[in-house]
This record gives sequence, C-alpha cells and structure tokens, in this order.
Amino acid sequence: MKEQKKKLKLKVSAISQGTVIDHIPSENLFDVISILELDKTPNMITFGANLDSDKLVNKAIIKVSNQFFENDEINKIALIAPHAKLNIIKDYEVVEKKVVEIPDQVVGIVKCFNPKCITNAEPITTSFSVISKSPVALKCKYCEKITNESQMVIK
Repeated sequence: MKEQKKKLKLKVSAISQGTVIDHIPSENLFDVISILELDKTPNMITFGANLDSDKLVNKAIIKVSNQFFENDEINKIALIAPHAKLNIIKDYEVVEKKVVEIPDQVVGIVKCFNPKCITNAEPITTSFSVISKSPVALKCKYCEKITNESQMVIK
C-alpha cells in the first residue's frame, strides 16, 4: 500500500541552486512568503501547502532559486515557523542544512503589541528579549510589555 501511495505523489522540479524552506506549518506559508518579501523577488519560487508530513499534521514547502538568506531573515522564519528546516542547494545537491532557531534578542522584526509603546509612535527600532521560545513570548526593551505568539505582528 505504501509503495502504491509513493507512485501517486507528484514531484516538484529540483532547483540547481538556492534555498528550500521545509517543515513550515501550512497555515504559516503565506506569512513566511510575506516576511521574506518573496512576492517581490525576480527569482523562481515554487511552493506547496497541505503536504503530508511525519512531523506536522501537514506542512508547506518553499523553493527559491538563486537566493540564500541572511541570519536576520532566518530569524524571521523562526518566529513564524520555529521547526522549519533550510536546505542550501548548489548544483542540485544539498550542501548545507540549517535548523532555524529563535534568537535570544529580536531587533526590528516584530511590532510591539502595546499601542502606547514609544516604538509605535516614534521612528524607533523595536527590540525584544525572548523570554520564552515555546510558545514565543517577547519582552519589549522600551515598555517592558510582553508580546505573545498570538499577538505577534511581523514588520
């Protein structure tokens, strides 16, 4: 039965070089596309949602040709999809695997939940200490309010 199931799966073409972001919760796929501004890239992008997964109920995947992400971009992914995996592809081969990790400090990525925070009224870069990674909870450097995962807005 399992062998028969494998034959029914459609394959997405491989990329010669770039990044594959795997194990994204399906409901977060478009958040990842948005925060990485992939809607503005000239590179070829392939994505799929609601794919079978052994680790998640279902997962999403994004393949981006000719693009490699910096640490701040990877940190953004970690806030939305903390169990995502990045595969760096060169000459159609995985040359490096990265597990995204939520950093101890989050600077300029997330908006403060507190509407009275100075960062929401003045042109000041937000800065948070991560006080919990699961579930995500961030403490604002300026107003000391806690922004929880459900309240988080990525800039």
